[in-house]
Amino acid sequence: MSSIAQAASSLGTVTGGCHCGAVRFAVRGDFSSGISCNCSICQKRGHLLGFVPAANFELVAGEDNLADYLFNRHVIHHLFCRDCGIESFARAVGPDGNEMIAVNIRCLDDVDLSNVAVTPFDGRSR
Repeated sequence: MSSIAQAASSLGTVTGGCHCGAVRFAVRGDFSSGISCNCSICQKRGHLLGFVPAANFELVAGEDNLADYLFNRHVIHHLFCRDCGIESFARAVGPDGNEMIAVNIRCLDDVDLSNVAVTPFDGRSR
């Protein structure tokens, strides 16, 4: 079984995208763990988030198919496919001031989610 199928536990490049396939990306990172946020949008969408520097992310297809949704403090660009509605990633500036990508680990290809360690995050209280 490949490392991607075991939750992409190394810093290898993995692929992912939306449900219909219009949005596709490649990302380099360790997705052996993820954040489960309880804010109003993450909870409703069931996101499991992994974070990488923007330099580790390449949007391969679908830039013109993305819609941007901002809410609350308007600092995270929640990007979703105009066709299927899936948010496979978001863009923001991290606490260190650098651009980062929040990848929905559930949208990575061939990842066994049972091998992903989940850490709860109380985004609702922020």
